[in-house]
Amino acid sequence: MSIAPLMPVYPRCGVRPVEGDHCHLIDEDGTRYLDFASGIAVNLLGHSHEGLIGAIQAQASRLMHVSNLYGSPQGEALAQRLVDKTFADTVFFTNSGAEAVECAIKTARAYHQHDSGDNQRTELITFTNAFHGRTMATISASNQDKMHKGFLPLLEGFRYADFDNLDSAKALMSERTAGFLIEPIQGEGGIRPASDAFMRELRSLCDEHDLMLIFDEVQCGVARTGKLYAYEHYGIAPDIMATAKGIGGGFPLGACLATEKAARGMGFGSHGSTYGGNPLAMAAGMAVLDAVANDDFLSEVAAKGERLRGRLEQFIGNYPALFDCVRGKGLMLGLRMKEESRPFYVHLRDNHQLLTVAAGDQTLRILPPLVADDAEFDEFFEKLSAGAASYERAAA
Repeated sequence: MSIAPLMPVYPRCGVRPVEGDHCHLIDEDGTRYLDFASGIAVNLLGHSHEGLIGAIQAQASRLMHVSNLYGSPQGEALAQRLVDKTFADTVFFTNSGAEAVECAIKTARAYHQHDSGDNQRTELITFTNAFHGRTMATISASNQDKMHKGFLPLLEGFRYADFDNLDSAKALMSERTAGFLIEPIQGEGGIRPASDAFMRELRSLCDEHDLMLIFDEVQCGVARTGKLYAYEHYGIAPDIMATAKGIGGGFPLGACLATEKAARGMGFGSHGSTYGGNPLAMAAGMAVLDAVANDDFLSEVAAKGERLRGRLEQFIGNYPALFDCVRGKGLMLGLRMKEESRPFYVHLRDNHQLLTVAAGDQTLRILPPLVADDAEFDEFFEKLSAGAASYERAAA
């Protein structure tokens, strides 16, 4: 056979982790890597958090999966905690972020078609350089040609406005508009936070025209920015929100959260999932919230983010030919480079055992576990400094 057993959809590198230790990954050959990628904002408690591991082990010994035809005391408990901690009144559990966004899209359309039967309001206005997942609906919600190639025709019902541009968003509104779908802080797009004024105006437009405001907080949610969810930075709330990645701490888990009003079309038979909300995933989610959903932990993340950002801003001054600026919130930071970031990301990984994540707009994503502290930050800057120096020498 010429094709690999693992379908070759990822350009997998030579790093082959077999073990995790707090903020480090250990390769099968014993090489240790400082992990400031966190599985792309997933492993927010690192790789050996006793509370998370213990909760999964204990639940696995009791019950891992049952059908959603039965009552779910585990799901009810986690849903109630999310309701108590957020804007939402109700929750649907999924296995991934893409599934959570799919549910959000369906919820927004069902809102308009349920009572009023307004079958015209089917379009969502999304934004340039967004990433919402890899399903047909979520790639259709993105304007990125690289995700469309080979999968045409796309699904109808999405229009693309310029990110953080209110005039562009308003120009696309029509009698077919059902709402807006936006990442408050774009992740794959280059750690680009939307402005406060833009987000507030989107909320006002939705209120004025009875539209759904949907936040994709798959990457920026769950304490990553120093708030439990990033919408809290803007002083507004969405009607519907997708969350995933960090909410399971490494166990596959996502959720679609909604207000009672927004979820009015999501009745019996409107949606479902075989594995969504299984007891094992619920145990992981509860353990994550036990660790992060409190003011002390969130304040620590915000303070760590400020320290890391301050050091990064001081650091880039030493390499004006390499770096442009630092942006982001909390421990979701982006280092924008003067040129494409991917070669530098590879250089750090292969030569200095530092794991980061490349992103759009020439940006290097820095996403440490939220449990990282000054010792890990010191190690990070040692590796980053050595990497920048050797990268410049190689380019000279």
